Amino acid sequence: MKVLVFLLVLGNLLFYAFTAGYLGHADNPDAGRVEQQIAPERLRIVSRGEAPAVQPLAKPDPAPAPEGESAKPEATPEADNKAETPKEEAPEKPDTPVCLAWRQLTPAEGDKVAAMMGKRFAEFKLSRKAMAAEGNGWWVYIPSLPGKAEADKKAGELRDLGVSDFFIVQEGPSRHAISLGIFSAEKGAADRLAELKAKGVRSAVFGPRPSKETVVTLQVRGPVGQKAAVIAAVADAVQKTDALACK
Repeated sequence: MKVLVFLLVLGNLLFYAFTAGYLGHADNPDAGRVEQQIAPERLRIVSRGEAPAVQPLAKPDPAPAPEGESAKPEATPEADNKAETPKEEAPEKPDTPVCLAWRQLTPAEGDKVAAMMGKRFAEFKLSRKAMAAEGNGWWVYIPSLPGKAEADKKAGELRDLGVSDFFIVQEGPSRHAISLGIFSAEKGAADRLAELKAKGVRSAVFGPRPSKETVVTLQVRGPVGQKAAVIAAVADAVQKTDALACK
């Protein structure tokens, strides 16, 4: 029992000596840091319990431009957008072609207009058609056939149908047509045509009686921008302003 009491007393004495530092200092990694501080008096507390405000970073100064080159202005987002957006070009309006026609021209007038168009309006294409001028009265006829042989054959068919009052046109724009009657009134021509149809003549027609004179129809087709100039030029050349639209 005495030995146990002695050991307890000895243990307490050793523990006291250790904590009091009589047996040396413990190996503490934080020991001696206070002595290692440098200028602790300059330490300043700026806030307690709050995060310090973030200061914006200073923008670095642009590098100087090389000698001989001017500094370029700093690009901005608005400038970048303008540079990337291409300029919209206005669509070009196509030059739509226009068609004009003049009818009932004399052959001399047709030649004059054709020569003028070739010199002043080379962009226009010109077409020309000659036909017999309309005379007084009405005409019942079979339109022009390709040639004399075809006209003679058609005349034989008419005789076989009992038609004898006709003649074959030998000259002019209506050459190789077969005339079946000339009338002063439209009613007379219509009655004659009905009579021929009743006999089986299917190719006959009637219309205004042609004249021995020839008339010319001109058509021109070209840029619409020169329409007014063409009309004025033709009117000045042949004193005809009745230009008609065509297709």
